[in-house]
Amino acid sequence: MDEYLEIARHDGAGPEDSVEIATRASHISRPSNRRRVWIVAAVALIAVVLVLVGIKAAQIRSMINAGKSFAPPPESVTSAKVEASQWEASRSAVGTLVAVRGVTVSSEVPGLVRRIGFESGAYVRRGDVLVELDASTEQAQLAAAKADAELARATLERTRTLRSSDYSSAAELDAADARAKQTAANVGMLQATIAKKTIRAPFDGRVAIRQVELGQVLSPGTLVASLQSIHPIYADFWLPQQALSDLRPGMRTRLRTDVFPQQSWDGELTTVNSEVDVSTRNVRVRATFPNPDGRLRPGMFANVDVVSPEKRSVVVIPATAVIYAPYGDSVFALEKKEGAGDTLIARQKFVRLGERRGDLVAVVSGLTAGETVVGSGAFKLRNGTAVTIRNDLAPTAELAPKPVDK
Repeated sequence: MDEYLEIARHDGAGPEDSVEIATRASHISRPSNRRRVWIVAAVALIAVVLVLVGIKAAQIRSMINAGKSFAPPPESVTSAKVEASQWEASRSAVGTLVAVRGVTVSSEVPGLVRRIGFESGAYVRRGDVLVELDASTEQAQLAAAKADAELARATLERTRTLRSSDYSSAAELDAADARAKQTAANVGMLQATIAKKTIRAPFDGRVAIRQVELGQVLSPGTLVASLQSIHPIYADFWLPQQALSDLRPGMRTRLRTDVFPQQSWDGELTTVNSEVDVSTRNVRVRATFPNPDGRLRPGMFANVDVVSPEKRSVVVIPATAVIYAPYGDSVFALEKKEGAGDTLIARQKFVRLGERRGDLVAVVSGLTAGETVVGSGAFKLRNGTAVTIRNDLAPTAELAPKPVDK
């Protein structure tokens, strides 16, 4: 704008002309200043963006480099050896315990209870009196019947003497003989009735809770108590018909029950039923077990194993090492990582499993004896994961575990 004013002075312009020239000069210079400000702002913004992009690119580059060199920490697991073992071939079933002899003692004749000779749950011997019924009426009738019998017998003897001397007829002798037999039969009948009013134990065993009380009037068939002989005791169970070719009386059997989880009973197979159930195609089998302490009770259920005398070779691992899945069961085998010294990695292997016993399971295929697998903690592993062994945390795997209640 000063340049324009200087030109105006040299041209001899007046004051009014100078003002007009100055106004025009200001309008001409204002767009030029605005353009310069915008250019500077744009350059500054581009510079800031370039700086931010460079910083972010450096951060991303460092993250990528760190990711390439990152290795996750090894997982803590326990290890277990794949072992070769000898297992007894057996067939398992769920059975029911049955008393060797068991009856429901009841009254055969009516009568009033005069004496009870046992307590609920007591052990009784064969012939012990359980209940006595009132037999006073029968005793009086028996006395009269015995008197009649004595008279009839004496009359028969006199008639025989007279008949031998031919002082009486044969008809009189026959009548006297019939009378003597009839009175003797009446005596026997009353004695039998009196004997039935004394209820005795038919065999040795343990009685259940009594069902009668003193002074109670019993009718025929009234329950007195249940009597069970439980030493030894039977176990009845069912096996598929395919087992018939292997079952033989005398085979060793083993019994376990949840009531006494820490104890087992050894017995023998005694009976194989002569027919197969047509609806289930199973055969009923009976085994006999000693029960001297009476802890096994009729009606209890039990797990029964029929043990074959032959043994078979199996490869076993702890059941906790197996990862069960619909597409196939697998385990993680432990291997040393190549070029990494003693670093161990887990390799997934698919296996086919066989019978399970206790804490162990047989492996039909997929593993060989001597390999090392992850015993527990396999659920958190992936194929190739680095692991560290912590066997101080390993649970004990037993063929016949005995849990302890605390």
